[in-house]
Amino acid sequence: MFIYNVTIQVTWAIHESWLQWMTDVHMPELLQTGCFTNSRLLRLVEVDETDGPTYAAQYTAESKALYNRYITQFAEALRKKSYDKWGDQFIAFRSVMQQVFPA
Repeated sequence: MFIYNVTIQVTWAIHESWLQWMTDVHMPELLQTGCFTNSRLLRLVEVDETDGPTYAAQYTAESKALYNRYITQFAEALRKKSYDKWGDQFIAFRSVMQQVFPA
């Protein structure tokens, strides 16, 4: 199992609207690609929130091949939608993790 993790810091100016969009639009769109079986959104705690809160959006793929399919077929268009909607009001970085335990 692989977890695609996107850590995002958003400005306070868009925080509420962005959160609603993430849960109602963006995360469901990623699931609709068929590459991920589930998703969750977590808020980081005990971090500096001067510039805005930080979240981790996590998507579970059953295989590396499904994750790779997402990257090659869907990622660019979905990222563009995010930047078209929110511009420079957020920063994001991505990582991929493989679940080790439980196996």
